[in-house]
Amino acid sequence: MSNHDVAKILDLKGLPCPMPVVKMSQEIGSVSVGQIIEVLTTDPGSISDFPAWAKSTGNEVLETVQGDPIKIYVKRLK
Repeated sequence: MSNHDVAKILDLKGLPCPMPVVKMSQEIGSVSVGQIIEVLTTDPGSISDFPAWAKSTGNEVLETVQGDPIKIYVKRLK
């Protein structure tokens, strides 16, 4: 069980690649800088897609928990 202080949960289960990252791009602006979004996804590609997206957008993947669903914790940095 993760102990991140989550500001928002994005339920993206069932969406194929690249939709989880596309949805995240649309939603990152809905939280304040420094806040964390928990992403729930069933797309195994998200495990590599989210760190690449975070690096290119200046945000940070704090943790990826592999399971069903996959949980990815993203912190908005700018």
